[in-house]
Amino acid sequence: MPPIKQPNLDTLTSVNADGSHHILHPSDVRGPYTFWRRLFGLALISVYVLLPWIPVGGFPAVFLNLAERRFHFFGLTFLSEDLWIGFFLLTGLGFSLFYVTALFGRLWCGWACPYTVFLEHIYRRIERFIDGDATNRRRLDAAPWTAGKIARRVLKQGLYLLASLLIAHVFVSYFVSLPRLYGYMRESPLNHLKVFGTMLFLTASLHFCFAWFREQFCIILCPYGRIQSALTDDDTVNVGYDTVRGEPRGKRSDTSAGDCVDCYRCVQVCPTGIDIRDGIQLECIGCAACIDACDTVMTKLDLPKGLIRYDSPKGLAGGKHRYLRSRTVLYTCFMAVGALVLGISLLSLSPAKAELIRMTGNAYYLDESGVRNQYRLHLVTKRNEPTEFRITLEGLPEGAAVTGLDEVIVLQAGEETVKTLLVQVPKAAYRGEFSIRLNGLVTPGNTKLTDTIEFLGPSAYALE
Repeated sequence: MPPIKQPNLDTLTSVNADGSHHILHPSDVRGPYTFWRRLFGLALISVYVLLPWIPVGGFPAVFLNLAERRFHFFGLTFLSEDLWIGFFLLTGLGFSLFYVTALFGRLWCGWACPYTVFLEHIYRRIERFIDGDATNRRRLDAAPWTAGKIARRVLKQGLYLLASLLIAHVFVSYFVSLPRLYGYMRESPLNHLKVFGTMLFLTASLHFCFAWFREQFCIILCPYGRIQSALTDDDTVNVGYDTVRGEPRGKRSDTSAGDCVDCYRCVQVCPTGIDIRDGIQLECIGCAACIDACDTVMTKLDLPKGLIRYDSPKGLAGGKHRYLRSRTVLYTCFMAVGALVLGISLLSLSPAKAELIRMTGNAYYLDESGVRNQYRLHLVTKRNEPTEFRITLEGLPEGAAVTGLDEVIVLQAGEETVKTLLVQVPKAAYRGEFSIRLNGLVTPGNTKLTDTIEFLGPSAYALE
């Protein structure tokens, strides 16, 4: 069995000297952080799986209906033109991540990142179930190819593939809905090549990442780890090693040694293969596995816990960190402004839409009867029930005629329609260009809609 690779600050543990991938086999660990992290991860997986099943307002809780350009979030329905609100949502999530990072380092990476959640709580659990603990896995890697090893590899990769298929299908259901996806699955893949191709691509990507690439995504590809150093300072709480208490390392019987007995347990359980005793490193994802491992050893040695703990560089040096500082105040202000604007934007959203749009072609038409403009009346309802529109046009001169406008227009749930309107103004009543105001009353809800468009034509004297 090959020895555990010694981590250092000059190279990545997951990359060999020749550039090949060094497979890491982190040992399993037990402790309060591991328990709560696993429970939190299972809760996140449950939310991911259940959201397409939970109906809110007649639609799945989260349903990104790209085909009809409708996006449903927990009872709110957005059209494609409403997606500007997504700017505040994305920036809000970004500043929230910055805020958490400034306070607690890469807590997101170790506890809530979807990549970490799937890897640690699904794929690594499958691996431990099939191949055993870290020692057995390293021994199996070094063993020659036998029927037993081949059987284990086939079973493990098959379960990996099944997990990837399930995760990919759940992801696709966010865009096509579960009933429609189930219908697609009962038909030939050739009938729905885009959806089928997307599912295959996702499955292959997930299988590649979680079966082989693994922690290298967090270490090499993820941009968040690269900007971490710009978001943290000496007051940021990270997973850290207390060098004052732990050094110099030595045996428990050595009275001149610190509390660290150099058991290497913190390295054995690290999912990215680092030695946390070398200081805060880019590869650390803040998962706290080393904390539980070290605390277990300290308990056995009848020493205080916390040799490795969540603490700031100031705290590890014997000082006290501050939560309230310039960057956290600035992030709080940005988040408050973003939340306020997002709230105002959401309150301004209407459950329906009525819009006058000028038809392509000539700006106006002139004949013996007068001046005519042609418009398209675009009506949309976001409600999950029949909706009535009562549309009136104001600002028309006396004698003007409107063709194509019904007194009551009924749209079914989630429907939209376009009607052609002709507005004719007699020569005698035409006094130049003017504005037409659309007033709409939508029921149920008695929502009021307005829109304005110009009626175009020649100068008034040109008709004399």
